[in-house]
Amino acid sequence: MNTQKLSNVKLSDFREFLTKVGCKYIKTEGGHEKWTRSDLTRPIIVQSHIEPIPEFIIKNALRNLGLTKKDFFEILFDCR
Repeated sequence: MNTQKLSNVKLSDFREFLTKVGCKYIKTEGGHEKWTRSDLTRPIIVQSHIEPIPEFIIKNALRNLGLTKKDFFEILFDCR
């Protein structure tokens, strides 16, 4: 993924990001994956049947994790 747009993120890349920030996969239910981390007040839900991931899903997850778009790309591509 060359461009830094949240609208072009592949499902596999988003799963990798969630793993890197310490989230744990819980289960899949009806085409939606549930991810959690001990400090989160609510789980992160990802639509596993849509690719690329809708931008609003990523923005909601980032808000829940307390991260920015810049943080997302730095973590995903190990640019820190």
